Amino acid sequence: MILLITVIVLALIFDYINGFHDAANSIATIVKTRVLTPFIAVLWAASFNFLAFFIAKYLIGEFGIANTVSKTVVETFVTLPVILSGLLAAISWNLLTWWLGIPSSSSHTLIGGFMGAAIASAYSIDAVHWVDWISSSGSVNKGVLTIAAFIILAPLIGMLVSIFITSVIFWSCQKVGHHKANRWFKRLQLLSSALFSIGHGLNDSQKVMGIIGAALIAATNDASVFGSMPEWMHMSSVKEMAENDKLAWVPFTCFTVIALGTMSGGWRIIKTMGTRITKVTPLEGVVAETAGAMTLYITEILKIPVSTTHTIAGAIMGVGAVKRLSAVRWGVTINLLWAWILTIPVSALLAAIIYYVLKWIGIYNII
Repeated sequence: MILLITVIVLALIFDYINGFHDAANSIATIVKTRVLTPFIAVLWAASFNFLAFFIAKYLIGEFGIANTVSKTVVETFVTLPVILSGLLAAISWNLLTWWLGIPSSSSHTLIGGFMGAAIASAYSIDAVHWVDWISSSGSVNKGVLTIAAFIILAPLIGMLVSIFITSVIFWSCQKVGHHKANRWFKRLQLLSSALFSIGHGLNDSQKVMGIIGAALIAATNDASVFGSMPEWMHMSSVKEMAENDKLAWVPFTCFTVIALGTMSGGWRIIKTMGTRITKVTPLEGVVAETAGAMTLYITEILKIPVSTTHTIAGAIMGVGAVKRLSAVRWGVTINLLWAWILTIPVSALLAAIIYYVLKWIGIYNII
């Protein structure tokens, strides 16, 4: 029981870190264009992060991304020690990239840690669902390779959508005065930032839900833990979080914590997202946030966990490329791409090392 509580607490800590790590995604442009002060901007984003809970539970009616994350690892190898090791690795990598100001993916950090610990536990790569697979209920579940493909596809989609929207706006607003257009787009940034914050809440909160759900399922299946668990923590499938009100505490807590994390802000990454990739004006801020939000909503329908960081970064690149290709600092972009690609393998390796170290010192027997 102590190990289960430790895993849940660490998952929520990761959720909080994810919030301030990714706060820059939805507020970097709105702060840099001075539409809102930093403090008001984070309150604005956090409010819509939390609103996403009600949209997911009462409008969408399911938490599909949470289900995808929880089934990344073959159920036989989903244990509390595996989840604990994966979380410790994910938290470590997230804090390091935050400190360095690198907008890496919290999503892929979490998935990399989860699969790395599972492989270490099983001594086999067969502990992970690599390709899409069909469950006994007939539902199609996404494999790690599909999720990893969106390291490239998410920013690419964001870039293409932003190029299209920017081109349409430039064509339709040719006769509008610069100052008048600037006023319009400063106001519209409030809407586009809200839309992106909702997408961020929908996508990123569910990743932690999936990990907590997997932990509760593992504990429910473990007779040594099951007997000491209160009834409201019992879980046999992640889908229950939308259908069973007794388990509503999981999504509600995850959405609340990520909103609190967003309120803490991620100022180091705001500098990278708001200025280092390309200079962003109110118009371009609206386009980037709208394109990013559209990409997140598409992946929500597909039930694929993606990086909000990758998505908005790709959208900002697209905005800059429409002005001129030289407007995008491609050297910075290439460095970001390398960080994105390395996230899953580095997190997996780190999780495997943590798993073996904790097993060697006997920490799993203590808690």
